[in-house]
Amino acid sequence: MTRLTRRTVMAGAAGAAAIPLFNIRASAQAALTIQIGASHPVQNMWVSMMKEVLQPEVDKFLRDNGNTHKVTWREAYGGTLYKFQDTMEAVRDNLVDIGFVGTLWEGSTMPLQNLTYFTPFSGGDHGMVANAFERMNETVPALVDSWAKLNMISVGSFVTDTYHLWTKFPVNSLDDLRNKKLSAPGTSANWLNGTGATPVDGALTTYYTDIQTGVSDGAVSFFVGILPTRVFEVAKYITKVDLGAMYVGGIGVNRDRMLKFPQVVQNAIRAGGKAATAAHIINVSSRIASSEAEMVSKGAIVSTLPAADRERWIKGLPNIAKTWVDTSGPAARDMMKSYFATLRGTGFSPPRAWDQEA
Repeated sequence: MTRLTRRTVMAGAAGAAAIPLFNIRASAQAALTIQIGASHPVQNMWVSMMKEVLQPEVDKFLRDNGNTHKVTWREAYGGTLYKFQDTMEAVRDNLVDIGFVGTLWEGSTMPLQNLTYFTPFSGGDHGMVANAFERMNETVPALVDSWAKLNMISVGSFVTDTYHLWTKFPVNSLDDLRNKKLSAPGTSANWLNGTGATPVDGALTTYYTDIQTGVSDGAVSFFVGILPTRVFEVAKYITKVDLGAMYVGGIGVNRDRMLKFPQVVQNAIRAGGKAATAAHIINVSSRIASSEAEMVSKGAIVSTLPAADRERWIKGLPNIAKTWVDTSGPAARDMMKSYFATLRGTGFSPPRAWDQEA
């Protein structure tokens, strides 16, 4: 795997000289420099939690617990050091000390973290999904090890809200999707199996043009993510399907760096990560309703797929969960069972027991 280094990325840039990890002041308080960054800008719903929650929470924790250390944050948000394809490598190789790791882009290197994309219709409550991964990232040995083998520690979990349909045509039944082309990139293409629709590769940034030019007839997406794209202008029919909320990754800390921090700083970072996850859940909850309302105010037409058609969609999907288990390593089956046990522990009953089929 290609390794990223601060030297190779920042060569020639001002301030590229090595920065000492600790600068002990004459006073009893020690100064630490921590580099934090992301491939996306702080306006992004995940990255904003790092800037607006994790950083101040770390500072507060340190003040409230002896005030022995003070952090100077070196921020590298908005892709100034690396792009979305390199979020894992940037943290792994210590280009940044703390960063947003998009596990959804790491299907081959972090397959266990991509479980939700192979178990659609397994919970539209994004808080439930985020909290499930918070627990598993701390308690499932295989998941902890998968982060550790990549020289990372997970301290926060990020998700999407549940997925629905945005189309140029009304969807009154599952049959209306037949022979239509829907933008559904990556693993989400599997969700259309059995519907008669054809998945089209792309990303949030391409949906508008693809639909406008006829490359696709709509998209599979989620309210909070799709609002800024204005896709509702070219695909005004929104059909609520509740395909499920998805775990997309979270806040990763370079493991080597973390273990060199004083214990109080490690505790502060973990506390900041938990606070960021909690705030993220609340933030997404508030933005779902406002995103839908804004789309409706601008002409979008919202309906809900009939329950019988949704059930037909769920039952008609091939066993993609087994495919994931068979290709994701020896720990995959236990990971699947742990996830569904966690979901059921909240009182949720998945409409399809993927864990029992895999």
